[in-house]
Amino acid sequence: MPITEVEGRTLKLSHLDRVLWPATGTTKAELLHYYASVAEVLLPHIRGRQVSFVRTPDGVEGQRFFQKRPPAGTPDWVTVTDTLRNSGEVMDQVQVNDLATLIWAGNLSCVEIHTHQWKAGSPEAADRLVLDLDPGPDRTVVDCCRVALLLRDRLAEDGITLWAKTSGSKGLHLLAALRGASPGSAGAYAKRIAQELEVRHADTVISRMTRADRTGRVFIDWSQNSARKTTAAPYTVRARETPTVSAPLSWREVAAARRPERLVFTIADVPGRVAEAGDLLAGLLDPAAAAPLPG
Repeated sequence: MPITEVEGRTLKLSHLDRVLWPATGTTKAELLHYYASVAEVLLPHIRGRQVSFVRTPDGVEGQRFFQKRPPAGTPDWVTVTDTLRNSGEVMDQVQVNDLATLIWAGNLSCVEIHTHQWKAGSPEAADRLVLDLDPGPDRTVVDCCRVALLLRDRLAEDGITLWAKTSGSKGLHLLAALRGASPGSAGAYAKRIAQELEVRHADTVISRMTRADRTGRVFIDWSQNSARKTTAAPYTVRARETPTVSAPLSWREVAAARRPERLVFTIADVPGRVAEAGDLLAGLLDPAAAAPLPG
């Protein structure tokens, strides 16, 4: 079993040659290399937040499960914090605050990293707004881009700046930095905006959960702002057929989108994008970007 040292932490790495993505032959070693390559831009977006993982110990075509509580054998140097849930339950969850923890999690085949829209210890204070754009039947991520531009302009009217990233699956995630908000107020605002767009663009947008009504439309999922929900983190790998990434986009890329395949990025693509353009979501981390919700 290979032993390595990361930031002064000793890690035992296992089964590095295990194929996690059979369709591409991508191994656990390649997953770890990717996370190490993008840690500098990934960690600031998840540091201080409790995370949940999607684990695929036998690869993405095998068993998978959503891990909220700390995995068995979690080292004592991994930050674990508890939160009192609305149900009255106290739950421990891991924080991925450093490279050593990121590599430790990757070694457990924690392929996906999901975060709440609030910092650990402050579940009553939502510092992010999320709008999850999901294309219905016969729609693609290109249609999501058209809706994203509408949402960008609408939220700008309220003084809120949006940033975009692919979901790593079929759609887009739009993110904003908030101040003075709660999960409840953020969710109510997101719902109101989604309903407003549905009224204005009923042929292309839907805000209702019913799947039967989504054909030919883009669903604006406003419910991701709930305190009990998590969203795929920026730069996380997804447990899809191929190792796609939830990759930040520039608004120029969103506006120019014409072919869905041009907005699919894998672990082979993203480090180069980061080297060339840096973190396209860096503005989301600027305290000056945080905006209050309108009256």
